[in-house]
Amino acid sequence: MTNNKLPEITIKALFLGVILSMVLAGANAYLGLFAGMTVSASIPAAVISMGVLSVFKKSNILENNIVQTAASAGESLAAGVIFTIPALVLLGHWETFNYLEVAKIAAIGGVIGVLFTVPLRRALIVTANLKYPEGVATAEVLRAGNAAKVGEKDDGTGGLMTIGISGLFGGIMKVCQQGFGMWSSEMAGATVIGKSIFGIGTDLSPALISVGYIVGRNIGILVVGGGLISWFVAIPIYSAIVGFEGNALDAAWDIWNSKIRYLGVGAMVVGGVWSLIKLFKPLIVGIKASIDAVKNQKSNNDIPLEEKDVPINYVGIALIALLAPVFLLYLDIIGSVGIAALLAIVMMVFGFLFSAVAAYMAGVVGSSNNPVSGVTIATILFTSLFLLALLGTGSGVGAASAIMVGAVVCCAAAIGGDNLQDLKSGHILGATPWKQQIMQIVGTLSAAIVLGLVLDILHTAYTIGSPTLSAPQATLMKSVADGVFNGNLPWTFVYIGGIIAIILILIDLRQESKGSDFRVPVLAVAVGIYLPITLTVPIFIGGMINHLGKKAGGSESSEKRGLLMSSGFITGEALMGILVAVPIFLSGQKDWWPQFSGFGLLGPILFLGMIYWLYKAVSKK
Repeated sequence: MTNNKLPEITIKALFLGVILSMVLAGANAYLGLFAGMTVSASIPAAVISMGVLSVFKKSNILENNIVQTAASAGESLAAGVIFTIPALVLLGHWETFNYLEVAKIAAIGGVIGVLFTVPLRRALIVTANLKYPEGVATAEVLRAGNAAKVGEKDDGTGGLMTIGISGLFGGIMKVCQQGFGMWSSEMAGATVIGKSIFGIGTDLSPALISVGYIVGRNIGILVVGGGLISWFVAIPIYSAIVGFEGNALDAAWDIWNSKIRYLGVGAMVVGGVWSLIKLFKPLIVGIKASIDAVKNQKSNNDIPLEEKDVPINYVGIALIALLAPVFLLYLDIIGSVGIAALLAIVMMVFGFLFSAVAAYMAGVVGSSNNPVSGVTIATILFTSLFLLALLGTGSGVGAASAIMVGAVVCCAAAIGGDNLQDLKSGHILGATPWKQQIMQIVGTLSAAIVLGLVLDILHTAYTIGSPTLSAPQATLMKSVADGVFNGNLPWTFVYIGGIIAIILILIDLRQESKGSDFRVPVLAVAVGIYLPITLTVPIFIGGMINHLGKKAGGSESSEKRGLLMSSGFITGEALMGILVAVPIFLSGQKDWWPQFSGFGLLGPILFLGMIYWLYKAVSKK
């Protein structure tokens, strides 16, 4: 499809893209710190864009595409930031979030991610023609909105209303629970059978149900399967052998937190390494194809607009220029010119490799299922071992330095995957790649400006690392880096987790050889092992709603409706989570909100009502 004559980067599109990037970055930051998972914002950004730009007579489909390109960059950058940077506070390296440092790390890592994936566009989207499911879905949403504009079908404002209503519900649920304390955030219980503890529970969060709906049944089953490995196998075995004291539920949480969750660490490290091994050949092929494409491009001045990337020489110059701030970033923390230079080189190597991995994986499984945290763990583990050899066990900055390298790489990888999704949408719609790549950078820089403030607000109100805002990935990164230098990781559990991962890999290879639709990506199960059971259960429920809705006669339009509703629940709950935190942050009083107890049953009732509402919406034609 060619839309060469349509304007793309306009003043209104630029303004809206910047605003949405900031808002969605904040929302996704909250979601990731709370749930340990983030979701792609491309589709809700596209719908919001269509709704807002529809008031302008001269708006067009490529303007909407530019807006969602910038907005989704903010959402993706948030994932890179919250998976790693809170670990610096958890380590005690920072007492609170350093706004300028967060902005620098996020901006440098995000821009590097955009630049690294520029030469991969043609190889992965044009030559390999990877699926990029969310990119295709976004293009279809934009096409539907464009068709509506000429009176062909329901317009984008209908989708905007769906997001608005579900967002309002998610926001009300959050303020009643988190702000006014009307009911508990979760239901959980445990029982003792013989000498073994068995526990189960669920968080009463519409956002988590929505995450499950978006990732689908298969991922939902695997994530909760990981949770069941922890709570129905590992904890019962450990409690029977070692014993426990006190309340069964409290004992189960203690065992999980101090021992069992490290099964997830081992599984995620092995899963991250396996991702690299499996993708090595496709990456080599992709990079070779990219180099060939660049050579051909130099000799061809008649390339159509929809195939023009940011010139490769500009990319090279920008990457070389970024080496200086990266070097200074590491020099500030490590204090050694030589080691800082080595870390800058390590970061660039890993940054390219993992941006390419993320770009490839996004094409295969989508951005929401992209194993960014897994490859980041591998980066931090390698960097920690590297620094341990250079600095020794007595280093006070070794763990923090490893986290800093991992943070830049994680931001690059998160943006890399998102970049290719957006470019796939643009490829379908006939957009200009270099204009999208510029807007990726604009969206990245916009989000980098606000994320430090968002983290500070959330930390002041909820304390990142507490049960309210557990930051599972950041806690994991801190544990791995700190454990290498202090030797305090429960290595036995890490090794057992690695063995579990190997078994899962073998199962997945068997499923692949059989041509089965149900695959077993090891990182999905590993995340489930590591996350609290109360988070994995609602994700599973959401995945089953998606599946059962389709079986009950759901159509393509009802599936899209479910996607928009889910996006609304997530956005509403996440934004309200931040808004609840603002007066606490400004006043410095954690008890700022008045409390209204006695509504304990209302939360579960509304939660069940939301599940029924979503199911009915996606099951009708």
